[in-house]
Amino acid sequence: MRILRRTAATLAALALPFVALPTPAAASGDTTLRVSMNSSGVDTLNPFLAYFDGALDIFGQVYPSLNSLKPDGSATPYLADSWTTSADKLSWTFKIHKGLKWSDGQPITAEDAAWTLNLIMTNETAATANGSLVRNFAKVEATDANTLVITTKEPQSNMLYVSTPSSIPIVPKHIWEKHTGDLKNFKNNSFPLVGYGPWKLVTYKTEQYAKLDATKDFFLGTPKFDHLLEQQYKTTDAAVAALRSGQLDYVTSMNSTQFKALQSEKDVKAFQTPGHHWSAIEINAGARTRNERPIGTANPVLADQAVRTAIAYATDKKTLVKKVLNDLGAPGVGYLPPAWSQWAWTPEAGKAVDFDLAKANALLDEAGYKKGKDGLRTAPKSGKKLNLRLGIHSDSTGDAQISSYVKGWLKDIGIEVTIQPFGMTKLNDNLAKGDWDMLMDSWGTGPDPSYMLGIQTCDTRPQDDGTSGSTDAFHCDKEYDKLFQEQIQAFDPAERARIVGQMQDILYRHNQDMILYYDNGLAAARTDTVTGLVSGKADAAGVMPTQLTFWNYIKAAPATESAESSMSTGTLAAGVGGVALIGVIGVLALRRRKANAGDRE
Repeated sequence: MRILRRTAATLAALALPFVALPTPAAASGDTTLRVSMNSSGVDTLNPFLAYFDGALDIFGQVYPSLNSLKPDGSATPYLADSWTTSADKLSWTFKIHKGLKWSDGQPITAEDAAWTLNLIMTNETAATANGSLVRNFAKVEATDANTLVITTKEPQSNMLYVSTPSSIPIVPKHIWEKHTGDLKNFKNNSFPLVGYGPWKLVTYKTEQYAKLDATKDFFLGTPKFDHLLEQQYKTTDAAVAALRSGQLDYVTSMNSTQFKALQSEKDVKAFQTPGHHWSAIEINAGARTRNERPIGTANPVLADQAVRTAIAYATDKKTLVKKVLNDLGAPGVGYLPPAWSQWAWTPEAGKAVDFDLAKANALLDEAGYKKGKDGLRTAPKSGKKLNLRLGIHSDSTGDAQISSYVKGWLKDIGIEVTIQPFGMTKLNDNLAKGDWDMLMDSWGTGPDPSYMLGIQTCDTRPQDDGTSGSTDAFHCDKEYDKLFQEQIQAFDPAERARIVGQMQDILYRHNQDMILYYDNGLAAARTDTVTGLVSGKADAAGVMPTQLTFWNYIKAAPATESAESSMSTGTLAAGVGGVALIGVIGVLALRRRKANAGDRE
C-alpha cells in the first residue's frame, strides 16, 4: 500500500514548543540539503515490505529503477536506456545501461532486475508491497548482461510504470539473495546500504532522520549538495518552525493554516501543487480474506448498501473543503485524484450523491431503520441502536476536524458515532484485521492508476493467516476485477480511460471508500539557502506543476549571495528540463501509497 501511513504522535504534542532533533554533523565545507521527511515516516527499510511514503522516498533516491518519469507523467530512461515491445504486446525488451556499478563496486546487470522481479512474482513475502504490479507477468529473464525481457500473460499497457523511483526499486541480487529465507524479518539496516542512485543512505535513526551522501559519479547527474538530510518531526508545526528558523530548507505536507502563514514569511516561498491524493472515510462492509473467510468486528449494518449510501448523502464535502482546507482543494467525487486529468471521472447527470440530509433520512426509513425517541435508529434485524466507530489518526488535526463534522451530520440521520483516536500502528493493525467500522484514510497516486485501482481488487485481501494483504477497505467485486484486467490491456488511451471510468463508477456506488476531498499539495522552501529545488511556473490560480523529488533533489544547489533565486518571485527555480518534485505524491504508483497526514494512514 503505498498508503502513506503517518507517524504516531499525541495531540498533546501539538502544543509543545519546537525542539530541534539531533542531526549528524557534516564535515567542514560540506553542504547539506535539509528537508522534512514525509510525515508518514519510515515503516521499514526493506523495499519488499514498505508502504510508507517516507520509506518509498528514500528508496527512490538510493535504488535504481527501470524507468523514471517526466513532469507530464510519461516514462523516461533510467536503468533502461530504451525499450521495445513485440507486435502482440506480450513481450517487452529493455536495454540496460552499460558500465554501472553498485555502491560496493559490483556491476549492475539485467540479472539484478530479473532477479528482483522474479522474487516478487514467486515469493509471497516479497510481493507484500508491490505484488499487484507483476501479477500479469508470465516470465522475466536476463538474456544477456544488458538485456531484460519481460513476457506477460496478457498485454499490459502500464509496463513502463512497473519500476519507477516511486514503485518497484531494483535491488542488488548479490546482497539480497542471502536474505530470501527470512525476508519478512530482514531489516536492511547495515549502513551504508548497497545500492545505486543519486544518493547513498549512510545513516538512519528511527523517528529522527535519514542521512544520505551524494553519489559523485551518478550517470544522470551529480547532486549539487554533498549531503541530503531528511529529518522527521512529530508534527508539521515543528517542521514549519524549523523552516522558519533556518534549520530546514524544504517542508511538505503542511496544512492550510501553516501554508497561509508562510506566504508572508521573509526568505520563504510557499507554494501549491495539484491534488495527487484524496482523504476519505473507509467503510467496512464486511472484511473477508481471499478465501472468503469472514474476519473482523465490523458493525453488520454497514453491509447494507442503503446505510452506506445514506452516510454519503449525510456528508457535506463542500463544507469540509471550506472549513478544513480553507478552500485549498476540491470536494471528492471519483476515486482517482484530479491532478491526472486523463483519468478524471464524474457520475452521470442525476446520479451524484450530494449532501442531502432529507434524502439520507428517507433512505434509512425505507430500509427499515426506525428512529427512537432519542433520535437514534435501530437495526431491523438485531434491534440494536446504530452506533458506529470512526477511527482517526491521533496526530492529525484534519482528522479531528473532519470527525467532529461527520459525527454531527450522522447524528442528524439517527446514527451515533464514537470517535476513536489511534496512533498510526494501532490504526493500521485494526485495518488489517478488519477490527473497525469506519476509518480515516488518505492515498496518493501518480500518472498510472493501476496500483491505486489494484488495491480495490479481491486479491489484495489478506490470506487466512493475515499475511500478504494490501487492501484498504476489503472491497471485492467480480465485475470490477474484470474491468481491472481490461484496463491494463487497453493500449488506446481513450479506451483505457473509459474502462477506468467504469471502475470508478462501481467504487462510487459501492461507497466503501467515501472520498471526502482532494487537497492541494502545500509546501515551502527557503529562498536564501537553496535554489533549483522546485521547478516550473505557477498557473493562473497560483498552483505549481507536480514536483518530482528524484530530479529536484539532484538539481538543488546551495544559494549564494550573487545567485538570483526566482523562488522569491512568482516563479520557482527550474530543475532538470523543467522536471518537478513529488512533494506529496508519494505512491504514487506511483505508489499505492498510503498517505501521511495528508496521505493515506
